[in-house]
Amino acid sequence: MREQVEGSRAVARAVAMCRPGVVAAYPISPQTHIVEGLSDLVRTGELASCEYLTVESEFAAMSACIGASAVGARAYTASASQGLLFMAEAVFNASGLGLPIVMTVANRAIGAPINIWNDHSDAMALRDAGWIQLYAADVQEAVDLHPQAFVVAERTSLPVMVCMDGFVLTHAVEEVDLPEQEQVDAFVPPFVPQQLLDPANPVTIGAMVGPEAFTEVRYLMQQRMDAAIGTVAAVAEDFRRDFGRPSGGLVRGYRTDDAETVLVTIGSVAGAATEVVDELRAEGIAAGSLTLTCFRPWPAEAVREALGGARRVVVLERAFSVGRGSIVGQDVRDTLHGLPATVVEAVGGLGGRPVRRADVRRLVEGVNADLLAPGRLHFLDLDHALLASAGAS
Repeated sequence: MREQVEGSRAVARAVAMCRPGVVAAYPISPQTHIVEGLSDLVRTGELASCEYLTVESEFAAMSACIGASAVGARAYTASASQGLLFMAEAVFNASGLGLPIVMTVANRAIGAPINIWNDHSDAMALRDAGWIQLYAADVQEAVDLHPQAFVVAERTSLPVMVCMDGFVLTHAVEEVDLPEQEQVDAFVPPFVPQQLLDPANPVTIGAMVGPEAFTEVRYLMQQRMDAAIGTVAAVAEDFRRDFGRPSGGLVRGYRTDDAETVLVTIGSVAGAATEVVDELRAEGIAAGSLTLTCFRPWPAEAVREALGGARRVVVLERAFSVGRGSIVGQDVRDTLHGLPATVVEAVGGLGGRPVRRADVRRLVEGVNADLLAPGRLHFLDLDHALLASAGAS
């Protein structure tokens, strides 16, 4: 059913249709409307048989999800920014225990200085936490990714983050195709836990592991993540078949088949990228774009296949590694090793600064004209007057 709805409210309804048994909620902008929406659905009885827990911190929210999942409940929470970092210890525990928790991350900048607006610093800071990370390009995909996330998590025994750009998507009001409950019930089967704490058969989980076995535990986690690439792709194909629209998956190419220059993006910047590609194509410039939906596990084969014919690859992301440079760009560069493509890495949209089509176009044109050298991180739309006033070059 199509209707105009705020992104957060749409996601709340999509999560509710997946019938979580436990929702652990602690508000932090810009994810608050998601857990508020779920609270309303529990209060009115639309989301029945769900324990809605108002906890005292983000750490408690993830800890509650760990306990709930371990005793056999489908568990969900949402967070952002410093809240996500506050629960970091428990985030690692969830993946280490192989618990299929789903969490929405309403991506927001990390301080200091404090900033409540969007970039990807929060989720990227936990990219090595052992969680599958899926990024939504628009509100419709944010809705669609949640049923897929529950299925992927429960098939792989891995937790899943669904990342959606804070405010840009969480607070945007768009026309969204919300599925019917019967459709979601057919797609997301009842939760059958792969491991279950049972007082009648007591076991210990999360106990200390010494040097004699810790490497093997981590090796098995890596194996599960490697196998999850196929599961993410298969579930997206099932979704396309059952719901009649493509959404999710590993990567999505746009006019890449004969493209000489391909712009790689993650999150909501994808919309501006495709519009710039159309502008350049109308002028006879062979441009294309590639949107990354699955960032962890890294879909190396899909990325290499999509970019293998390009001469120039421009990676534009909303976070970077201070002291090192590009995050996504480095993964792309490693994946394309041995191929002739030149990879240029850029960062933009930090702290909620808009990424405009004109800025994206100048970036691509600069790369095509060999004005932006590979091997260094380029900052999109820098305010040089502001830098000069701070004494920076």
